[in-house]
Amino acid sequence: MKIRLTAALGLSAVLLFSACAANETPADTATGSSEASAPTSTLEGTLSGKGASSAKVAQETWVAAFQTANPGVTVNYSPDGSGAGREAFIAGGADFAGSDRALKIEENTVGAFVGCAAESAAINVPIYVSPIAVIFNIEGVTDLNLTPEVLAGIFHGDITNWNDPAIAALNPDATLPDLAITAVHRSDESGTTENFTDYLHVAAAGVWTDEPSQEWPVAGGEAAKGTSGVVAAVTNGTGTIGYADASQAGTASIAKVGPEGKFEAPTEEAAATAVENSPVEEGREANDIAIALDRQAEGYPIVLVSYGIACSEYKDAAKGELVSAYLSYVVSEEGQQAAAASAGSAPLSATLRDKVVAAVDSIK
Repeated sequence: MKIRLTAALGLSAVLLFSACAANETPADTATGSSEASAPTSTLEGTLSGKGASSAKVAQETWVAAFQTANPGVTVNYSPDGSGAGREAFIAGGADFAGSDRALKIEENTVGAFVGCAAESAAINVPIYVSPIAVIFNIEGVTDLNLTPEVLAGIFHGDITNWNDPAIAALNPDATLPDLAITAVHRSDESGTTENFTDYLHVAAAGVWTDEPSQEWPVAGGEAAKGTSGVVAAVTNGTGTIGYADASQAGTASIAKVGPEGKFEAPTEEAAATAVENSPVEEGREANDIAIALDRQAEGYPIVLVSYGIACSEYKDAAKGELVSAYLSYVVSEEGQQAAAASAGSAPLSATLRDKVVAAVDSIK
């Protein structure tokens, strides 16, 4: 089944709205003037970000809109993967990171981050919510149902052929070929991998015996770098299956996943519901926000939350001002809607957004 996520409104329209909203003066609002005013932003400088490739399209949207509204600022974001982003931020090679998992409590200690003030730790703030799609390429098959146990068996290497009785029983109307399965996984450290293996670990505990991991834990299969690499390997292969952020699945066929009789397609609405029904992780400092995702929630629980990771206080106050300004746009209602339009992500709920906005405002 090919799923089309939220229809894009058109990036140019999003950016035009962003620029006009940012540059509108009170006089313009009062008079209804259609004449564009000159940019009023006084922000200047360069920001370097690195991290999750899942949010690549969203980051491109945010960067373009923010730079339009703040022409004195340059934001560079390199989608090299969540692990690379966290490592670069810790070492001072990036001013902020994007990561499909939050820094763990034991990782987030005062003095651990080169770019942060001596007495500062980091904060994690949710910025991007999206379902993880199970994508496949089987000639003649566009609709595919998979239970968590069968999905785990495929990626664990226990189910190796597409006409296996376990798959056939779930798909009586499909003509499944006598064809070897090629399971494609990420070759790099990936928050998407950690979220996917966390789902298998919880929902198919009797089959998936490995702990959740950002590094693929099982031998065999085919490895590909980044979200785009997995999508390309699946769509260009034969008998392939993989996992990727749903917003970047492109033309790939997407499986429905869930307990037998409750198969669900990945949608942004289902992802938002899963996050809304999951608690905030306990034991963290104020303004450090991580979601403890409930993998057994109703709907489609193979979901990722991507985080913006920043210093609570920067060594360079000017850098802190830029990071706070950029992330403020990212988590604003306007920024979240822009990402939804271009990337098909699920905007943060109003309740969660209020908490996140307060955390971002605290950055120094």
